Amino acid sequence: MKLYDYVLSPSCYKARLMAALAGVKLDIRPVDFHPGAEHRGPELMALNPAGSIPILEDGDLILTESSAMLVYLAAKAAPQWLGSDTAGEAARIQQWLSFSHRLTASLGAARLHEMLLRPGNIDVLQGQGTTALRELEAGLVEQHIRGQRFLASDRPSVADIACFPYVALAPDGGVSLDPYPVIRLWSRAIRGLDGFIEMPGIHRLHELRPEPVPGEA
Repeated sequence: MKLYDYVLSPSCYKARLMAALAGVKLDIRPVDFHPGAEHRGPELMALNPAGSIPILEDGDLILTESSAMLVYLAAKAAPQWLGSDTAGEAARIQQWLSFSHRLTASLGAARLHEMLLRPGNIDVLQGQGTTALRELEAGLVEQHIRGQRFLASDRPSVADIACFPYVALAPDGGVSLDPYPVIRLWSRAIRGLDGFIEMPGIHRLHELRPEPVPGEA
C-alpha cells in the first residue's frame, strides 16, 4: 500500500496516523509539494487529475480523498475505528467526516497563507476557522456531558482522526486554541493513543502544557 506523501501536509498526516493506529505498514513515496510542485507534474496528475495529495494506492485502487483513506485503512485492519452499528454513532461519524473539510478549507488555508504565502483573505480564513473551532468545542462539550471523550462515542473513530490535524495546527495559521479547553482535552486524548505518531508541529503528549480544565480558558 503506497502513500504519496508530503511530511508537512496535515491531510497526508491523517493517512499516516490512521495507518499507524491501525497497524498498517505504508510504503511512503515522498512528494516535493513545496517548492517543487511535484503534485502538479505528469506522474501524479495521471493518478489524481485534481492535482492534490495525499494519494493512496493499493493495487488497482487509487484514493485521493483523505476521509476515504481513513475509512479504507480502518476497514482493512481496524474496523473498530468505524464505530458501532448504532445509527446515531454512524451518523455522528459521517457528520464529523464532512465537517473536517471545513477545517481544511479554513484553518488549513490560513496555515498555507501564513507558512507558504498562498493567496487568500487571511482575516476571512481565520474567522471561518474560529467559527469551526467553536462548533467543534460545542460538540465536544455535549460529548463531555454524556461522559464521552471523543466525537462519536467514548472511543476514538475515523472522525477524530479526520478533524485532529488541522485543529492541532491551527496556531500555524494564526488561530489560537487557548479559548477551547475541551478541544485541548480531546487533543490530549488523541495524542495519548497507543500507536500515535507525530508530525512537525504536532508533538507528543508529554510535551504539551498541563491538562486544561473544562470551563477554563
